[in-house]
Amino acid sequence: MRDNEILSRISALVDEEHELRSRLSSGEVTSDDENARVKELEVALDQCWDLLRQRRARRHAGEDPDYAAPRPVSEVEDYRQ
Repeated sequence: MRDNEILSRISALVDEEHELRSRLSSGEVTSDDENARVKELEVALDQCWDLLRQRRARRHAGEDPDYAAPRPVSEVEDYRQ
């Protein structure tokens, strides 16, 4: 996944989070449903940001950013339990 694809994915996840919060405010979803999905979105965002950081670090070190790989959730720095 290239940087622009990762950034597009981040943008889509953030948009979904905003839409979800709006739906909660209007009573379209329950707070339990909203909380569960927000947690999933946060994990996906953390993974995207981690992959983007890896790619940038590899590029800065003169390495091929395409060798950066998504890491399991438990290995991502910003992982929230």
